Amino acid sequence: MSAASNVDLSLPCDHIAAATIHHVKRPGAGCVDCLAIGGQWVHLRECLSCGHVACCDSSPNRHATAHFKHTHHPIITSVEPTETWCWCYVDEAFLSEG
Repeated sequence: MSAASNVDLSLPCDHIAAATIHHVKRPGAGCVDCLAIGGQWVHLRECLSCGHVACCDSSPNRHATAHFKHTHHPIITSVEPTETWCWCYVDEAFLSEG
C-alpha cells in the first residue's frame, strides 16, 4: 500500500511539498532507533521525507519526534495496520484521518 492511496491529502498543510509520498509498509517492522539500542516501542511512525521508521510519543524514547527535531522533516504517517493519517510537526495538526 502506498501512503498516497491510503491518506486523503485533499486539504494538506503547506509542508506537504517537503514530503516524498513513497511506499509505506503497514505494519512497520520496528523502530530503527529502538532496535539499535534494544529499546521498545508502542506505535510506529514513518517520516514521509526520508522513510525513517521510528516510535511514537507514547513510546519511552519518542524517536519519531527526535527525528523531526534533528532533520526538520515535517510530516509523518502512522505505519500501524489500521491507521492512515499524517501529522505535520510544524503545524501540530493532522492532515487527515482515514
